[in-house]
Amino acid sequence: MRGTAGRSRGRATVRGGAVLAAVLMAGMIPGAQASAGGRDVRIDVKYGCEFPSGAEQVAVRVSATAPEAGEVDKPVQLTDVSTELTLPEAGLPDLAAVGTDQVEVETKLTVGVAQGEHTAETVWIGTTEDPVAVPDAEHPTLTSSGDVPSVTAGASGALAFTAGKLTALLTAPPSDDPSAKPSALLLTCTPEPDQDLALATVRIAGDPEWPSPEPPEAGKGKASSDSGDTDADARETTPKVGEPGSAAPQDGKAPPCVGDENNQFSLNAYVTGYADVPKLKSATLFPLACTQIEQGVTQIKFQDGLIHIIQDSTATLDYQGKPQLPPARGTFLTFGFMPTTATLEMTQIPPAAGPDGKPLPNIHSDLTVLSPGNSVGTTTIDLNLRLRLSDVKVNGVALDVGPNCRTERPFPLSLRGEMVLKDQVQSGYTLVTGGVLTGQVTVPPFSGCGVDEDLDDLFTASISGVPGAVKQIQGAPCAAAQSVPTACTEDGEPVQIPKPQR
Repeated sequence: MRGTAGRSRGRATVRGGAVLAAVLMAGMIPGAQASAGGRDVRIDVKYGCEFPSGAEQVAVRVSATAPEAGEVDKPVQLTDVSTELTLPEAGLPDLAAVGTDQVEVETKLTVGVAQGEHTAETVWIGTTEDPVAVPDAEHPTLTSSGDVPSVTAGASGALAFTAGKLTALLTAPPSDDPSAKPSALLLTCTPEPDQDLALATVRIAGDPEWPSPEPPEAGKGKASSDSGDTDADARETTPKVGEPGSAAPQDGKAPPCVGDENNQFSLNAYVTGYADVPKLKSATLFPLACTQIEQGVTQIKFQDGLIHIIQDSTATLDYQGKPQLPPARGTFLTFGFMPTTATLEMTQIPPAAGPDGKPLPNIHSDLTVLSPGNSVGTTTIDLNLRLRLSDVKVNGVALDVGPNCRTERPFPLSLRGEMVLKDQVQSGYTLVTGGVLTGQVTVPPFSGCGVDEDLDDLFTASISGVPGAVKQIQGAPCAAAQSVPTACTEDGEPVQIPKPQR
């Protein structure tokens, strides 16, 4: 039984250092700044959807929380986005053809974004957190949710969001039965005519008139202007949208992460976050992961007239006794339009052993004392990882990649955290408080993919070769071996469970 956050006892006094952050393959969207004072918005739209048996009307509700206002050149972020589909009775036979009493749902909603004459498009991808039971009802309702790209306005004025085309992919959950045939239902939907498609309007600071004119129609993907603007002017004022992405669901349960009560140098912490694969324009949130840290000896060095406090430590991922992350389900758009899902398994290549038989350090911390109460610190974490893909589905149809579809070699990742102590006020990453670690990763080519055909080139072309940003959040670690354990539950697990950030 896990303890509660209220069981953290005392202030952390563990030795300085750094903790390993989970690194993952598919998806960070750059952070967006939402204005305070958000409001709930909602739109109900009738869509004409193509079922295998023919066209049917589907009721769709799109909900979100929108900021009251924003600023020029600062991202505007809509949150709590969900898409709810109520299927008609006539579509039930097609739903039943999926062959299970549960389905996983992924929706892709095209959203028009406009400021005056300037328009753009973005895609909102939503997934179900868990497989959804297909209810025994005349009109089953399926709800998906997920984080959506931010939008940055290049000028003042009303920033309008309008609903456009929609696709919904309904698939059977993965089966343990190897003889089970994969099945899926893909709906392609278009808004019925003569409907109000306006979802939200955000005022961008400096707008001389409010409320704004009526928003333009959704579905216009290119900037346009009848006011004589040059192409350069149009580019400057056209709203800029982030990359489409989807969030891999988390079940809210933290995996086991027990510290070593007999090792004074042992720490354990939870990490979570995102990584980016630019070729796939995807955003996959991975489950919480546990890491075990063996702290090294602290050394003091004098350099350039300043005191440097140096520590080299070792960190290893820990999932069911293996040096890896929990397997995660990722969703991306292969070739920009084909929904592809896969199970991602990231394994750490443990550091080599040194002369004493212990693993060589892969964490380096350097705290520079500038003056009493003023310091700066950096922590670097160097990892070697290998990625394996399995249970791949393209548009809901299984693609047999075999058991050994993985990167042809391990690949390095260097993460960095920074800390500033100014006038006794600390900000940024430290071991005892946790924080943000960032870096970049380049996935190498794939090998061993495919059973009946060689699929190496397909995954290499889709994923490999382009550096992707990584952003991980570490929670405060547990120091279970201290006489008064800090940041630990009664079971010796970390109290703090971090939340991922964009």
